[in-house]
Amino acid sequence: MAEVSDRTKADGEKVEGAEAATKDAQKPKKEKPKKEPKQKPQQQQAKKKNEDAALIGITVPKEEDLAGWYGEVLAKGEFLEYSDVPGCYIINPSSYAVWEYIVDFLNKKIKSIGVRNCYFPLFISEAHLQKEKDHLEGFEAEVAWVTHGGKEKLPSRLAIRPTSETAMYPYYAKKIRSHRDLPLRLNQWNNVVRWEFKHAMPFLRSREFLWQEAGASEEVRQVLDFYAAVYEELLAVPVVKGVKTENEKFAGAYYTTTIEGFVPSTGRGIQAGTSHCLGQHFSKMFGITVEDPSSTKESEKKDRLHVWQNSWGFTTRSIGVMVLVHSDNKGLVLPPRVAEVQCIIVTVGLTAKTSSEDRTRINKETEAIKTVLIEAGTRAEIDTREGYTPGYKFNEHELKGVPLRLEFGPKDSEKHQVTTSRRDQEGKGSVPITELNTAIPKLLEQIQSDMFNKAAAEYKEHRVLITNWDDFVPALNQKNVCLIPHCLGSACEDTIKDKSKRIAQTGDSPEDSRAPSMGAKSLCIPDAQPEGGVSEGTKCLNPECGEKAKTYVLFGRSY
Repeated sequence: MAEVSDRTKADGEKVEGAEAATKDAQKPKKEKPKKEPKQKPQQQQAKKKNEDAALIGITVPKEEDLAGWYGEVLAKGEFLEYSDVPGCYIINPSSYAVWEYIVDFLNKKIKSIGVRNCYFPLFISEAHLQKEKDHLEGFEAEVAWVTHGGKEKLPSRLAIRPTSETAMYPYYAKKIRSHRDLPLRLNQWNNVVRWEFKHAMPFLRSREFLWQEAGASEEVRQVLDFYAAVYEELLAVPVVKGVKTENEKFAGAYYTTTIEGFVPSTGRGIQAGTSHCLGQHFSKMFGITVEDPSSTKESEKKDRLHVWQNSWGFTTRSIGVMVLVHSDNKGLVLPPRVAEVQCIIVTVGLTAKTSSEDRTRINKETEAIKTVLIEAGTRAEIDTREGYTPGYKFNEHELKGVPLRLEFGPKDSEKHQVTTSRRDQEGKGSVPITELNTAIPKLLEQIQSDMFNKAAAEYKEHRVLITNWDDFVPALNQKNVCLIPHCLGSACEDTIKDKSKRIAQTGDSPEDSRAPSMGAKSLCIPDAQPEGGVSEGTKCLNPECGEKAKTYVLFGRSY
């Protein structure tokens, strides 16, 4: 994805293109040149900022170029900055705050089931990483290697962790000696490096990202419920829970459970989080064993048993999913529960004619409103900047996705109210000042609920049941994901992916530029199957297969 190099900021950076055209349009006609009155520095500054206001907004429509729109929304909404290392990004405070709310939420959940946090080294020895060949094969192309320490070449390469199973399990082998040592539940919050080369996309596909990764011995499904709760309760993003097919499961896993999201603007699915049952695969590789507890006498001593394990991880990809699902052509749209600032207060109606006494009174009342909101548990701020019009401030806070704006001025003061404006929908309302401490928290929760319900309705509408192959590709082209009867054969999946690649654009709706050549792959085997499941005798949807269908599988183009 191309970087947005012409980002315009409100701090007076030089702007070309659109601003130049605007200035040309405002030039006086040559016939009778008039000498403009000399402006005061404050007037010049205000004029410059007003011109900038029209340029700091989103210039690429989401419907026409999702990648270009996404880059602008993140950069201009101050969610991230680009670094000098391709594929690596600076996570700004406002987006890091979203991650902190996720971390706090998940920490409470996983600690409630006995999981303890720890930390393992960033570097993994080549010997440990190569010990499990199937596992390494899944990451080999993405592993970044350290070959030198200072000027000296290392005797053996060190991998920068792409994932930590092979770093954690030698430790597990030392700690677990008896069945009494089970379960061992450890989690770590860290960064991971995967030298991803295909179409880097901030948060969704980057060379470095943040996550939690845990290695434990049970609770695969329970953790998947935790992950679904992060999306649905915090990020207001609906997901489908299910199991990955053999083709799509985690390298080395016995099975993989997943939650799958959906991006309505492109009709593509997106993997939102996974939890894996590893079986005894890794315990056999790393010698994680316990004595057989059924042995009662020394003479009956039995072979040691290899433990069963699971692993699960949740990443900053979730932030990108949230942005893609909710944000619009005005900028970010943030769910209140994860917004760094839930409510921005902007004073209005103060002009050059406003007396200093009235100005002071309005400012004091505005501070009092903020205090009430903070005491009620609302993360509120006042935009006190001078030299910016209220309209400029409105646009900027919309760009940043602040869920709720309160406007307060002399007329509001007379009516003992504040004017409200929600980021997620058009229109304004009002709230009596005496009800602020209850009405605003309630309104924020309503915004959270409405955002989820809107996204859930879109996902449901675009999840279609297909039983005839001739309807499959047209449904994909209409930006749907498809539930199809399938045999669960790996080769059959590959065939469907190849057959569903689009040769040419159909219809008039614009779409992501890479979608036409992208075939549909299996997203998951949903836990919630159509009523009655697959009927007896139903064939796999793939016309070249001929096998009996075993279950319904969700297929779609995906990120």
